[in-house]
Amino acid sequence: MLKKPSIALWMAVAILTATATPALTQTNATATPALTQTKPTDPRPKPPALAFTKILTPIPIPAGIGVDDQLWGPTDDRQALVRSIDHSLRYLQTPRAAEIYRKYPVAGVTRDRVQRSLTRFRQLVLTARSSQALQAAVEKEFVFFQAAGRDNRGTVQFTGYYEPIHEASRVPTAEFRYPLFRPPANLSRWQQPHPTRAQLEGRNGLQFDRTSLKGLPLVWLRDRLDAYLVQVQGSAKLKLTDGSIMTVGTAGYTNYPYTSIGKELLKSGKFKSSMTMETMIRYFKENPAEMDVYLPRNQRFIFFRETNGAPATGSLNVPVTAERSIATDKSLFPPGALALIQTRLPYETSTKQIQPLQVSRYVLDQDTGSAIKGAGRVDVYIGTGKVAGDRAGQVNATGQLYYLLLKR
Repeated sequence: MLKKPSIALWMAVAILTATATPALTQTNATATPALTQTKPTDPRPKPPALAFTKILTPIPIPAGIGVDDQLWGPTDDRQALVRSIDHSLRYLQTPRAAEIYRKYPVAGVTRDRVQRSLTRFRQLVLTARSSQALQAAVEKEFVFFQAAGRDNRGTVQFTGYYEPIHEASRVPTAEFRYPLFRPPANLSRWQQPHPTRAQLEGRNGLQFDRTSLKGLPLVWLRDRLDAYLVQVQGSAKLKLTDGSIMTVGTAGYTNYPYTSIGKELLKSGKFKSSMTMETMIRYFKENPAEMDVYLPRNQRFIFFRETNGAPATGSLNVPVTAERSIATDKSLFPPGALALIQTRLPYETSTKQIQPLQVSRYVLDQDTGSAIKGAGRVDVYIGTGKVAGDRAGQVNATGQLYYLLLKR
């Protein structure tokens, strides 16, 4: 789970919406217009079963690994990738990183090797002349370690998360009634079990002046569901009524596991097999009283602090970068390390439609989340704002996860 005040909770949309696939602990973002959603079929043949004996296994260069075509050409995403590498290198210099890597259990994965790998890969990104040239150099100099996945065959479920932007007010008004809260000064001394969400804010979300939340509102939002989703995301940009921008991030939380409201709706039969974030929002807009039933089922409650314009920050306490940062289970995977993902990510077309494309992307492992558990879950940070949210809502595909380290 999240460990520092600056860590984004960011269990993006699909944590909420969750498909009904039993193998998943949660689904992190889904947002297509249809009421039900059929997962895209990966056209590639399934790889033969791999004899994984641990979470990460060194393997030969995967056939058809593909190139990261977003690094050159119209998008030219190299500077964003370099910034993300620099963030990981900064993290790896910390005492916390040194302690974690002293205990990391996978043979050959050390902090020194991860640092050297990032430094060399950074050089290659800056000096290579094409995606193909970069890929050829990587295949020559690096070893691929494949994640065991959820089935011990390397199958990983990918979802997306993002940083939302909402309208808000520093003071309560008839329009802005639903607050985000500062942490109580004595939160660390609260008796166990902590109060539930319903006990803290009431089932209708408006009883906080009668509880230990009294006097703690930080900022006020117009919509109850928006305020709830900021708690799920863990950070947000807020456009205030005076025209200024306020940024907030997680500053504490109650000691309860995360519960997916999307899964609760599925369990209750409100949707038959699968749903999207868009359909969940529409359901609550059309049936607002149902929020009193379902939102309290997620007993975990998140507190916030103002971050003074700081960028969205992951669990390593460094900024996350759109499409270059991922969240994984940090009890299993090496923090800050270079990885390559193969999956389907959605992109906006010239006609403003969202279309999923098969991609290979170099990423940095820089975040985690309460519902990102096991070797078969990856959450991809998509960015900030509505388009990022629309895209994050449609990340729901399987694929592969590889970590890259220099050959000794």
